[in-house]
Amino acid sequence: MLRLLILLLLPLAALFLQASIFSVFNIKGAVPDLLLIFIIFFALINGPKKGGVYGLLCGLLEDLYLGRFIGMNAIAKGITGYAIGNLQINVFKENLLVGVISVLIGSILNIIILLLLTVVFSTSFSVDLHFLVDVFFHLSYNFLLAIPLYMWYYNSSKSGILKNNGER
Repeated sequence: MLRLLILLLLPLAALFLQASIFSVFNIKGAVPDLLLIFIIFFALINGPKKGGVYGLLCGLLEDLYLGRFIGMNAIAKGITGYAIGNLQINVFKENLLVGVISVLIGSILNIIILLLLTVVFSTSFSVDLHFLVDVFFHLSYNFLLAIPLYMWYYNSSKSGILKNNGER
């Protein structure tokens, strides 16, 4: 029960931190996507189906919070969660590098999906140097935060508050 509560509160806390603390401590205007980082960790530990569903629900929460283009983040984060969850079987999750590289791969995938959805559903969008610089710093921020966050998340999912005792 506590695990479920934490998994429900993590996205809310991530959105709050992104909008408050990390918007002040940005890198060249870029803020980390804590919500995506937690979705990637969840998917890596729990597999593609649960990762996809968690990504979809967290993305929908983000869409409702942002109030624009309802469904874009839900689709992008759901697909990203499913894709990263497929790595679960083939990787050694105990390795910190696996978690950090998964965040980098998942962040790039999420950006590509959002870019494609934006191009399809928006009337005006262009990729310019400012956009590319923002993406670079966004990826860098996610990458740097993935290091301490993955250590906490992995350890917590194996023997802490995120451990799933009910699953066989």
